[in-house]
Amino acid sequence: MDKVSNPAKLSDPSVKVGSMPTATHRAPVLAPRLKPGDRVRFVSPASTPDRELVARGAALLTGWGLQVEIAEHAFDELGYLAGTDEDRLADLNDAFRDPGVRAVFATTGGKGAYRIADGLDFAAVRRDPKPLVGFSDITALHLPLWKEAGLVGIHGPFMNWWAPYFDAGSIEAFRRALMTTEEIVVRQDAAELSAPLTGGHAVTGFLLGGYLEAVRGAVGADLESLDGGILLLEVPRGSGLGQVDRGLTQLRRSGLLAGLLGVAVGQITGFEDDLINGWGVLDVLRDGLTKLGVPILGGLPIGHGRNPATVPLGTVATMDPVGGTLSVAAGVC
Repeated sequence: MDKVSNPAKLSDPSVKVGSMPTATHRAPVLAPRLKPGDRVRFVSPASTPDRELVARGAALLTGWGLQVEIAEHAFDELGYLAGTDEDRLADLNDAFRDPGVRAVFATTGGKGAYRIADGLDFAAVRRDPKPLVGFSDITALHLPLWKEAGLVGIHGPFMNWWAPYFDAGSIEAFRRALMTTEEIVVRQDAAELSAPLTGGHAVTGFLLGGYLEAVRGAVGADLESLDGGILLLEVPRGSGLGQVDRGLTQLRRSGLLAGLLGVAVGQITGFEDDLINGWGVLDVLRDGLTKLGVPILGGLPIGHGRNPATVPLGTVATMDPVGGTLSVAAGVC
């Protein structure tokens, strides 16, 4: 096992520390894979979910043999937030502190996770690593958990489960990402809007990122240098062309992308008819990303679209634009 600054867990064979991706980043910390009988907790760090849809998410995981618990404040309402910052943070930290809870699932995204990112109990996460599952606004939590604790997160579906978004293949891939130690291979889908951005050679580095607006919002706070890394980006409906341009420009000017190895572009949704003087979202992305001078793999079914892939964040990945694949080491051990 590699040496890391986490002596409390070195003697625990159920927690594995992966290979160091670069000299400037700590080794990723992998939590044990989920097994039938394990307790998992649903939390709402951002907006309020729908009770009926959360019940469907709970039924899905119960069918895998997991014991689902719902955090005390998961359905609270305060404007666009699932209750107060204090209560949402308490639910999240309680889940990380409870030794019986083996994974933490976000019910939904929306807005608000960024408001509590600096209050996470990183000491508890280091003592007893367990994956946080979610994407979109939850990117604002994945980034500090990686920065402060080296915790590998899971860019995966919310438990506000809307069945029409998932086919049998995407559901099974979700289960395998949490309950097996198999490598995860995501293949380019030529039908995805971002597919034409692809170009360059294969690269290998740690994978980090997610929702563009959340990654941009972490500049100056929770986003570390991506030297030696591959940046994952996905852009959902609700972002305008100027907002996409602003995000890419801020990331580039921050200096945190120096040494970046490549960009993996996921689902770009809701921009099909968004044109300004003939310029669309692909033009904005191509203009911003080509300035980085790194390989790009577009067309990945990762993000807010239908049948999304589940991928770990923080483990080593190989991005192959020629073969059209993103191969990611398991996020659990």
